[in-house]
Amino acid sequence: MTITVGLAGITGKFGHLLAKHLLRNEDVLLRGYSRNAGKVSPEISSSPRVKLFEGDAFDEAKIAPFVEGCDVVICSYLGDNKLMVDGQKKLIDACEVSNVPRYIASDWAVDYTKLQLGELFPKDPMKHVKAYLETKNTVKGVHILIGCFMDTVFSPFLGLVDVQNNTFKYWGDGTELWESTSYNNAAEFTAKVAIDSSAVGIKKYLGDSKTVKEIAAYYEKVYDIKPTLQHLGSLDELKTRMHALRAEKPAEVLSYMPFYFVYYWLNGSTAVGPNTDNGYYKDVKQETWEDYMRNRTMQQLPGVNVNFGSA
Repeated sequence: MTITVGLAGITGKFGHLLAKHLLRNEDVLLRGYSRNAGKVSPEISSSPRVKLFEGDAFDEAKIAPFVEGCDVVICSYLGDNKLMVDGQKKLIDACEVSNVPRYIASDWAVDYTKLQLGELFPKDPMKHVKAYLETKNTVKGVHILIGCFMDTVFSPFLGLVDVQNNTFKYWGDGTELWESTSYNNAAEFTAKVAIDSSAVGIKKYLGDSKTVKEIAAYYEKVYDIKPTLQHLGSLDELKTRMHALRAEKPAEVLSYMPFYFVYYWLNGSTAVGPNTDNGYYKDVKQETWEDYMRNRTMQQLPGVNVNFGSA
């Protein structure tokens, strides 16, 4: 039996990976929504099971035919608060009108449900969207939590790994767990969730959960280079620093936002594990920290584009 999956943000890095995994299931008919369908890669757009729709994230007239007839709609947007809240609300409203039974929100994050609004402020839109979905009668929300992306940990964004100088930097005492999942592994799990009509609510998946010292040991094992471990300070010192930077120059969001991510990721308040839904889809193999490095050269590690989404 075929299942029609709508994917908003199909041109983004994560959207592209997700589309590839979805199309590996021959029962999937895929609809893609983006501002520019010409940016969809030929390996996706050439499939006879793919139908592309163009439109703005806020264009109700264009969104309506995109979601019509879908069994599930996935949003892989990443952008400012207006896009992440109001843009998703447009999709959700259209799903409700068209009787789409499930909506997979653009989450893929630490467990933000455990936080109060304003604590990890970049994730506030997710809390608003989750609350909005709970007001709907027909469309049910699906929220996939994966910790922090491994790809992002190795990127310059968080400032934790310097591959060029073989240095792992860390806050805390080094025993904190780095709960993470690769882009690709998260896309695999999401593709399974999309075709599973029983999957609703909070779903938790992790590639691996290890301390910085364990991850550094894998780095040495895989690349035969012993990295340096650089202690940056305690978690309390990190908290003080991030609040000070925000108070000093609130408009310079990128100067302090990474510290907020790291603090709430490491302090245990947003832990996804240890109990996850990994075992529910037996054919999806977890990509561990060691697997992640074995599947990539050192030169590939810091090359991730942090902006994995697209409208």
